[in-house]
Parts: sequence; structure tokens; C-alpha cells
Amino acid sequence: MKIKLLLAFFTIVWMVLLVRIYQLTVKSNTYYESLAKQNIVKKEWILPVRGEILDRHGKPLAINKIGFKILVDAHLASKKRLPELLKALKDIERDFPDVNRTKLLRRYRRIDSPYRHDPIVMVKFLPYEQVLPHYTELSRKPHITIEPTTKRYYPYGDMTAHVIGYVGKANQKEMAGDEMVKLTMIAGKSGLEKYYNRFLEGRPGYKKVKVSAFNEQIDVLKTVPPKEDTDITLHLDMELQAFISEMFKREKKSGAVIVMRTDGAILSAGSYPAFDPNDFVSGISKEEWKRIIENLNHPFTNKLIHGLYPPGSVIKPGVALGLIDSKKVSPYTTFFCNGAIELGKTVKHKFRCWKSSGHGKTDMVKAIRESCDVYFYKGSLVTGINKIARELRKMGLGEKSGIDLPNEFIGVIPDKMWKMSKYGQPWYMGETLNAAIGQGYVLVTPMQIARYTALLATGKLPKPYLVESLAGRKLKPVLTDVLTLREKRSLPIIRRAMYEVCNHPKGTAYWALKGTKVKVAGKTGTAQVIGIPQEEKKRMKEDELAYYHRSHAWLTTYGPYRHPQYVVTILIEHGGHGGSAAGPMTKAIYNWLIDHGYIK
Repeated sequence: MKIKLLLAFFTIVWMVLLVRIYQLTVKSNTYYESLAKQNIVKKEWILPVRGEILDRHGKPLAINKIGFKILVDAHLASKKRLPELLKALKDIERDFPDVNRTKLLRRYRRIDSPYRHDPIVMVKFLPYEQVLPHYTELSRKPHITIEPTTKRYYPYGDMTAHVIGYVGKANQKEMAGDEMVKLTMIAGKSGLEKYYNRFLEGRPGYKKVKVSAFNEQIDVLKTVPPKEDTDITLHLDMELQAFISEMFKREKKSGAVIVMRTDGAILSAGSYPAFDPNDFVSGISKEEWKRIIENLNHPFTNKLIHGLYPPGSVIKPGVALGLIDSKKVSPYTTFFCNGAIELGKTVKHKFRCWKSSGHGKTDMVKAIRESCDVYFYKGSLVTGINKIARELRKMGLGEKSGIDLPNEFIGVIPDKMWKMSKYGQPWYMGETLNAAIGQGYVLVTPMQIARYTALLATGKLPKPYLVESLAGRKLKPVLTDVLTLREKRSLPIIRRAMYEVCNHPKGTAYWALKGTKVKVAGKTGTAQVIGIPQEEKKRMKEDELAYYHRSHAWLTTYGPYRHPQYVVTILIEHGGHGGSAAGPMTKAIYNWLIDHGYIK
């Protein structure tokens, strides 16, 4: 019996041993084989070069400047190897005096760890021409590696800042949403760089290499190249962009300009003053950042899509279409203007026309041509704010334009529900009068006014767009039919009124645009930034007001009048009257378009 028990015990022990041997040698073979491969095969990412941004003629607006980065081997911070590290940093500082050795040492100690085997980047970028004289000698020094790299560069600086934008060091949110950003640590921060970031950055390639236990490369097993066909071509004409930028700088004005084809393609777009995006690529100093944000003309704000302004009289043609569509006012309805109207039973509140003596008997064409406020006061009381608001939103005001730029602002076209929702208060009749002439709560962006002007010119509402092609693939214009049949039939009357604004001796832009080489149509606007007290009998002239109390000046136009091809919209902050402030610039732009063959 004892022998049987002993044999059974030995049998069980040998069976356990055989099962374990089987698991280790056969069943776990695949697992340990893959683990071994991980130990000897390393995947190295090959980062693509970021796509370039070019103007319509191929001029580079955002390029990758070629240079070098300098790396130092890991694991040199220990007491025993510290002299080797200090020698390497001293060699770098000797050849590049602008590099601070103390800062490099601090950076090295922050990044180095026992688990790191790759060299540590000490200097992220040095220009090609600066490194080349020292390349051979420095690359032979122990523990130092020099590798080629690129840095984003914007050749035209502030001229394209708000359109192109800039790239910078990525934050945690940007890295979490994009694997490529996690690898490059770079992301588009504003403008086209941000909007098209995923396209511009391309897709990474990689190579699988066999390495030794000391992390030395033995063999390359596989190589997959990165995807780098990511250039973008714009409709922008850099010569026109520079021409307009120089006008603003010369006259020391702030504001925005848009030159757009009537189908939405943007030839030029500028927000002034601007900033140099190159300052942000490597990180801006505190002093420079403070200088930018404390500038009262807001150079960091993209006024094209983030600037919210009362539009003033430039919305009168749109309001006129709304009056017609209501069927309560026709193009031939006349209202008498004696310089003001009064509202209120017990306390009278006076709403004035810009012309204190009044315009007399006024029809729709005259009201737009001479910008009569009283006509639109009385017309809006007949129609009501809700109808006017619906019409203006339909025409693209108080709505995103859809342009290929990030974080576009919406603006405000108010009505009764909007005020109750925002302030919990009822709508007052006087607020309808203010809204009808583009004042009060009404706020729009210059980009919204540009596309609204294109709608008046062609009957179609375009989606503004900057990019002509992505890696050679052309983008098509997007035009929307938004007007009713009644409004379409009435457009010729509105256009004639806008033509007379620019070409009739009593038109508000006539004298400023005289001498333009092409017949244009448009509308001026003078948007108040402060209210006029009721007790003030006569309003002060714009040039008598403190600068930041002066009205914003608008002039939005299209041309040629008979066959509209281009829209030119100009906003001059605190410029006073739209015609006199923006007229000379508008004339110069149209003459440039003719001289350069854009308008035949």
C-alpha cells in the first residue's frame, strides 16, 4: 500500500512538472517571442514637414525655415559623469554665445531620467547658416548630436498675421485631441494655421530598427515614409495685401478691410494694427506680450471676424428690402423728414436724423442715397422689429459667415425674444428705431457686411473662403438663395440707390469716390460709439470729439455696377464719416484691381 501511495505521489509531481514545462516551452512561446522582439525592435517615428501656405501666385506666406537642433546624450547628470556633461554644454556655448549654459544644465536635469535612452534636445533650433561653420567640429565632440530640423516662418510678418495665424507649443488639450500634435508638440494657434492644422501637419511615417542592449542600431527592418503633400494655396494676392497694409500704416488707422469676389473668394483681408506672428513661434517675451495687450487699438484681435461693431447706415439697404417684403412699405412710399421724430406720451424722446434740417419728402432711393434716418425710423414703426430682424439674419448679419477661420463671432441682430431672453425685459418702440439704422443692440463683423454686400450685388449669399486649393484640390464656391421672389424683384431699386450713393452729387460717398476708374455702388455708415444726450441741441463734429468717442466709419461697395465682380468693405475705427474716412482707400483699391487686370 505504501509503495502504491509513493508511486502515485511521484506520478502527480512529474505530471505537474511536465505541464509547467509545456506551458513555458510551447504554450508561452508566442508571448515570450513577442516580448523579446519588443526588446530588440524599436519603432522610430518619422515626422513630416508641415505644409506651406502660398498666395495665388505661389508666394510663400508660411514656410519651414531649415536649421538644426542640438542634442546631448542621456544619463550624464550623475556625480561620476557630470564633468562629461559640463564639457559638452561648454562646447555648445563656445560656438553659440547666445546659448546660456546654466539654462541648458537646468533643462537637462529636468528632462533626464533612468528610463530615458534617447538624447535630450538642448537647443531646439539654430539657423542653418549659423550652425554650418561649426557643424563638422561640433558633431565630432563626445555626447553631442546635431540633427536637421525646421521652424515655422512667416515672411510677411504682420501683413498676414490675422489670416495666416501662427503655430506654437501645444497644450494638453491640443495633444489629447490629435496624435500628430502629441508627436510634434506643435499646433496651429490661430488663423489658417489652426483651422487647417490637421491637414497641414500631414501624417507621420516610421521605421522599425533592430537595436542592441545598449540601444545601438543594428539594422533597419522596415520604413514607411510620412505623408507630406499638404501645401495650401490661397486666393489671397500678397501684392494687394501689402498695398492695403501700407495704406493703413501710412495713415496710422485701425480697422479692417476685405476685398472679396462676389462668389466669396477673398483676394485680401486685413485687420489693423497687427502683430508679428514670428514672435510667437518660439515663445513671446512677457514685455512684448504686455506691449501688445495694452495697445488700445487691439492688434491681437482679428477684427475681420472677432470685431463686433454697430453697422450704422450700411444696413439700410437690407432694412429697405425687409420693408418691401412686409408689403406695408413700397419702394415708392414717401415719408417726410424734418430732422427728427419724437416718441413718448408724457416724456418726449427725440430721435434725430444726421441732417438736422431734414431731408424733406423722401422715398426709398433718396433715403438710401442720402442716408435719411427718419425714413427708416418711420418705416420700421410700420413694419416692426421682428420682421426686420428676420430679414437681416437671413442676409447673413448676426450669423456666422462660415469663413475658413477659427472661432468666428456671431454678433447680434436683436428682436423682442432676444431682449427678453438676455435681459428679461420687454422691447421698447425706441429700440426699434435704433435698430433700423444699425445702432442700439445691433452688432456685426466686417466679414458679415462683406457677404451681405455681395448678396445685394448678385442676389446670392456667398460663403467667404480664403483657400483656393488643398494639395492641388480646388475648393468650389458656395452660394445660397435666401431672398423671396418679392425681394429679388425689388433688388434693382436697391442697387440703383446704392449706385447713387457713389455717383449722384447728393450721394454720401460721391465726393470721396470721384475719380474711381470703375463705376461702383455701395453704402456709407457712421456708427456712433457714444449716445447723444437729449439736451444737446447740436451735435459736436466728429473731429471735435475725443478720439475714442468718435464714430466708426464704414464704406461697403461692389463693382463694376453693371456686372458685379468684387466687394470692397472697409471699417475705420473712430474714423468719423464713412465716405470721407474710407472713400480714398476704396478708390485706391478699385483702381489697383483695374491696373492689375482683375477687373476687365
